[in-house]
Amino acid sequence: AASQYINNQINERLKSAMGGNSALHIDPSIQNDATDNSVISKEEIDITTTMDEIEGFHIIKAIARTVIDAPRIVHRDTKSYFGILIDDNNRKPLCRLHFNRTQKYIGLFDLEKNETRHPIETLDDIYAFSNELKATAALYS
Repeated sequence: AASQYINNQINERLKSAMGGNSALHIDPSIQNDATDNSVISKEEIDITTTMDEIEGFHIIKAIARTVIDAPRIVHRDTKSYFGILIDDNNRKPLCRLHFNRTQKYIGLFDLEKNETRHPIETLDDIYAFSNELKATAALYS
């Protein structure tokens, strides 16, 4: 109802600005961004996904795909960490990359889903945790 009212108001103003001779039709199936119910918070705007995070995701996906189907492995960036999840479900974490500080960490999960952070120097250090990543992925296969 609100979007229809806004569309009618816009039509009336455009008609009066054009001299009333032309009719403008706005398709009601097209939603205006202002009437969209999704809200982007300031925190979502502050999130920056780095190339290191994307490369780390691809390394982890390559390791875990030997145990679980690759399309099930997804990433979700947050302000404090870069999460790698199974089935895009935050209750199925594979690991977390903490790359927002000088010291980089990989966060691995145990059976109770408690995270343990391990420092890494380079992205290649992720390969040292292959067995742990495969074991976690196997829990969700």
